[in-house]
Amino acid sequence: MYQLLSGLKIIDLTTIVLGPYATQILGDFGADVIKVESAAGDLFRAVRPGRSSDIGVQFQNFNRNKSSVVLDLKAAASRELLYQLVADADVVVHNMRSRSARSLGISYQDLLPHNPRLIYCYAPGFADGGPSQDDPAYDDIIQARSGLAALNADESGAPRFVRSIVCDKVVGLHLAIAVLAGVTHRNSSADGVCIEVPMLETMTAFLLSEHLAGHSLVPAEGELGYARMLSPHRQPYRTRDGYLAILPYSTRHWVRFFTLCDRPELARDPKVTNAELRSEHIDELYAQIAELAPARTCEQWLAALREQDIPCAAVNTLEDLFSDPQLRASGVFEILEDPQLGTLQQLRSPFRIHDDAARQRLPDRRAPGLGEDTRAVLQSLELSEKQIQALFDLGIVA
Repeated sequence: MYQLLSGLKIIDLTTIVLGPYATQILGDFGADVIKVESAAGDLFRAVRPGRSSDIGVQFQNFNRNKSSVVLDLKAAASRELLYQLVADADVVVHNMRSRSARSLGISYQDLLPHNPRLIYCYAPGFADGGPSQDDPAYDDIIQARSGLAALNADESGAPRFVRSIVCDKVVGLHLAIAVLAGVTHRNSSADGVCIEVPMLETMTAFLLSEHLAGHSLVPAEGELGYARMLSPHRQPYRTRDGYLAILPYSTRHWVRFFTLCDRPELARDPKVTNAELRSEHIDELYAQIAELAPARTCEQWLAALREQDIPCAAVNTLEDLFSDPQLRASGVFEILEDPQLGTLQQLRSPFRIHDDAARQRLPDRRAPGLGEDTRAVLQSLELSEKQIQALFDLGIVA
């Protein structure tokens, strides 16, 4: 937990992965993230395994460095407490449909009177104003509709989901960027702002950045799809004893690769030395790598390719990541001792700060138990203990 965003107060109304991933990044940079949940809690709390009934390991990996407050936003009294929190906050973030936000009384229009300088960022499944604006959306739905599942089709052409919650995390990154853009805007203008980060539109722009290709021109000149990405020979290559990623990219890389393989005629071929021709014949060149790769073992290839500064990598399994020398040296995996949950392994924030004055790092906090910070947050509103206890007794908070 760094301190670059120290003093930034975020009311986090997000659930599952997309929103919590965004707010965790902001919390890692030192923002004060107050996660507001219903009494049932974020559904991701229930994903097992886990040593606690309300903190599964998946929830832990998306919700560190936050506080948790339980409010029933369907109740007017709870909404009034939320409005008090918003009045002193900098940012509100959610990833629900606009219809749902309006029904709970937490739309931008609802909250703006309580804080005219509010930065309000939200990530619905589909942009407001379209026919799908009120449809539910999860990662699989967006993988399907954005073209990602079809892009990841198997050899028979059957679409496949990527084995990662990739849409939630990509859109979560965009959501975090939107919050920081809003902070910058307010710092320069003193005005609040509302920023929408819709999942389908974000992922479509993300995927088509390279795959719009020939359709970037009007009329179109060429097909949709970045040829290098779509090459059937773009894959980990089978070596004598395993698989490697081998990626000659620049002209220098390709010339060195074919020279290394004792194929001087290819090293001199215009399809290798001319970047435009190489782009047109990339599948043919990748096929050459596939043909040459079985001649050596993985270790032989890695040694030879690294000596020539040609991009290459071992194909790690998930288990291999724990012994990867780079990841071990950079300390990606951290051990956290928690009095309630025992010893936990978590992923360190990938950001590294090199400025001595700014890089001081505070201990990370594990994901909060459901409502474990409710009392402390209510105290920050300067409510008396008698008032706070009455709220608990009435079930307005938990």
